[in-house]
Amino acid sequence: MYKVDLNSDLGESFGAYTIGLDSEVIAHVSSANVACGYHAGDPLVMAKTVAAAKAAGVAVGAHPGYPDLMGFGRRNMVVSPKEAKAYIQYQVGALQAFCAAQGVKLQHCKPHGAFYNMAAKDMELSLAIAEGIAEIDKDIILLGLAGSKMLEAGKQLGLRVASEVFADRAYQADGSLVPRSKPGAVIHDKEEAIARTIRMVTEGKVTAITGEEVSIDAHSICVHGDNPSAVEFVKNIRAKLQSEGVTIAPIAEIV
Repeated sequence: MYKVDLNSDLGESFGAYTIGLDSEVIAHVSSANVACGYHAGDPLVMAKTVAAAKAAGVAVGAHPGYPDLMGFGRRNMVVSPKEAKAYIQYQVGALQAFCAAQGVKLQHCKPHGAFYNMAAKDMELSLAIAEGIAEIDKDIILLGLAGSKMLEAGKQLGLRVASEVFADRAYQADGSLVPRSKPGAVIHDKEEAIARTIRMVTEGKVTAITGEEVSIDAHSICVHGDNPSAVEFVKNIRAKLQSEGVTIAPIAEIV
């Protein structure tokens, strides 16, 4: 029996700005990565998103980013391990407070954007992230790119780790994502994206952009819901997975 989590980045609205179609997406995922105020989100949005996840029976995770609101956390930053660890603890702690207020257990932590991508290849940064989480609560699952340094670091520090794959992104031969700046990085053909995802879950394989077969663990699939066609895609991918005998379940039931 195959089992996989569907996760989406939610709670990324801020002040007067609305980003994403959270209320539509939340009905189709099993885990929500909630922005913690550094790259996106604010206290009211955090409270509202935790409440919406609880009402929908969706597990809650922290989605901490670099302190880069203007760049939406997508710009690389040079920070020391000490700073990285403090950023994680500050943001996870903030979301934990909203979870505690609503009687929800924080399931996981998935760093955002540049923080996530840099840690995937940087062991020192990954260890700082994993330490930050482990010191708060060893039960929090670290969600990171399949085959990345972040998962290695989490294991070293005794955390449960979950391998994340991307439904609509192309992979390189080393298992890393093709940078968005390169052609073919995003797969726009929805049927192709769904077929690739099912293969990652059921066979543990994905075809790299250069044609090689790459082995990959797929505990959780990242899906985006920032436009109407993205929401439709989330619905379709869930239905197709279930029709192939794959159970959709939160990360804590998989790793």
